[in-house]
Amino acid sequence: MLPKIDVPTFAVELPSTKQKIVFRPFLVKEQKLFLMNNENSTPEDIVNVIRQVLKNCVITSVDIDSLPVFDLEYLFMNLRARSVSEVINLKYKCNNKVEDKECNTINEINLNVLEIKPTFNESHTNKIPLNETIGVVLKYPTFEMMQKMVGKNEGEMIMDMIYNCIDYVYDKDSVYYTKDISRKELEEFIDNIQQKDMEKMKVFFDTMPKIKKDIDYVCKKCGYSERITLEGIQDFFG
Repeated sequence: MLPKIDVPTFAVELPSTKQKIVFRPFLVKEQKLFLMNNENSTPEDIVNVIRQVLKNCVITSVDIDSLPVFDLEYLFMNLRARSVSEVINLKYKCNNKVEDKECNTINEINLNVLEIKPTFNESHTNKIPLNETIGVVLKYPTFEMMQKMVGKNEGEMIMDMIYNCIDYVYDKDSVYYTKDISRKELEEFIDNIQQKDMEKMKVFFDTMPKIKKDIDYVCKKCGYSERITLEGIQDFFG
């Protein structure tokens, strides 16, 4: 019988709850899942692979499908750093025009993944008052929710996001969890919300934590300086 190879474990705190998550690096069997993706793979295919790899590698008991998007992205970035390398090499083509011609020089930027933390907006809140006594409390969208919205237009996505992310409605007397409310009743409730209150809900999604990094670089050929903003897994590993 062949000997078993010991695999190290690592830990990271989820940004949303500070829960400690223990995981192992991904192995050849997980690497095969990534190799099966190619240029014809859809964003949905890539998300499915990431979810499966996380389910394989996370040792702590946690429901991967229920994690907020930014938690899952942060967890995957740490997993990738411990499995492959802490440093990723990014390549950017300079679009600066020199004498009416684009520079087109490829610039390489090395970025330490473990230095990337979720950004938190100080004005962010999940409690949305609708009047003096009634309001809603929102929860973060998960990868599973986002997957179901693939192919929908922006208006449909916004409404689906609101339907799925209302955790509960409250008034001065009680709390009404959406899991106990029919979709029809919830839709009727939302249909009677004022537009200004819908805008408050949109702000919740616009300001929720994000895996984001601003990079300042100077073109090695023409000297043009530019700030690039990376946001989400595909910007870092796409």
